[in-house]
Amino acid sequence: MSFFDGIPVAPPIEVFHKNKLYLEETAPVKVNLTIGAYRTEEGQPWVLPVVHETEVEIANDTSLNHEYLPVLGHEGFRKAATELVLGENSPAIKEGRAFGVQCLSGTGALRAGAEFLARVVNLKTVYVSNPTWGNHKLVFKNAGFTSLNDYTFWDYDNKRVHIEKFLADLEAAPEKAVIILHGCAHNPTGMDPTQEQWKQIAEVVKRKNLFTFFDIAYQGFASGDPDADAWAIRYFVDQGLEMVVSQSFAKNFGLYNERVGNLTVVVNNPSVIAGFQSQMSLVIRANWSNPPAHGARIVHKVLTTPARREQWNQAIQSMSSRIRQMRAALLAKLTELQTPGTWGHITQQIGMFSYTGLSSSQVDHLIAKHKVFLLSDGRINICGLNTKNVEYVAKAIDETVRAVKSSI
Repeated sequence: MSFFDGIPVAPPIEVFHKNKLYLEETAPVKVNLTIGAYRTEEGQPWVLPVVHETEVEIANDTSLNHEYLPVLGHEGFRKAATELVLGENSPAIKEGRAFGVQCLSGTGALRAGAEFLARVVNLKTVYVSNPTWGNHKLVFKNAGFTSLNDYTFWDYDNKRVHIEKFLADLEAAPEKAVIILHGCAHNPTGMDPTQEQWKQIAEVVKRKNLFTFFDIAYQGFASGDPDADAWAIRYFVDQGLEMVVSQSFAKNFGLYNERVGNLTVVVNNPSVIAGFQSQMSLVIRANWSNPPAHGARIVHKVLTTPARREQWNQAIQSMSSRIRQMRAALLAKLTELQTPGTWGHITQQIGMFSYTGLSSSQVDHLIAKHKVFLLSDGRINICGLNTKNVEYVAKAIDETVRAVKSSI
């Protein structure tokens, strides 16, 4: 007998499972459009030059040690990260109403924020977009939320943000419900509300007394402009809304395995901050106790050193530019092939992902016949495309769409 007898085998986490299948595939021609990580034209991971240079400098700095960071994290990093997302001239920062909490990447920021809202503020109802990132509901459920709900985001027929149903679902949400909003480059659709639509969303959130939880994993990486990517968040702040914002530095710094994240908190009254931080310290203490220093030191140095900040700006512009080029190339090939259906959404979307509109049966066909690996909901990582494989992928999609009828 074992204490662990009868534990059922959980289904695999799809994105990592599909990536494993790709790695194990022996076919001479195969394409990996699964995992959300940047790839170069050569299909390789990219260590940003400014990150490498900063790491070398940190390694050679004999004044640094491996002592614990404070429970809430590296103070310089927290300040720089908060200023990055809110803007250095944010009224919330100037009025002392905003601060950061270093977390284990975006996922850790989501978990810490969710657990704080559930256990300390006693908010137990959350709404996530349909569709959304596959981990959102699991994080909030495990953090103590008992009512997990969807709001409509995607218009599957017209491949656009379904703003009408989006707003209607927010109107129907109960007061004090937590609303998860993707700050930019919505995952998985890659389609964001327009600025006018964001204003409509903010109006409902404010009037209905809903609580805003922004998740921004692609600031700067999406458009190449960190300020443009943070527009929605800054607009909500300007409307006087309190919020928490989970930030990840995995994509925009290429620091995937360093787990560098921040939870930016914006309150209306600075007098609540002492209580908030003391209770958040207990949440952190019971989870990871103290955050890691290495990645936070890198991000802090880059964001606060003008020359390095400029190098970083050039790097994120390079990454976002390559992604746009691959979007355009894929659309051009599909148009040239006269592939059935509409495909203009590929270039209307932004960031790493494209929600192609391919059905699960078409995805299965693409993997089985063409060895093009993607998620079952049709999401592809545009970074997996390059000038050498984009035509192959387009032809594979074309053959699949003609051979397998979509169920969407």
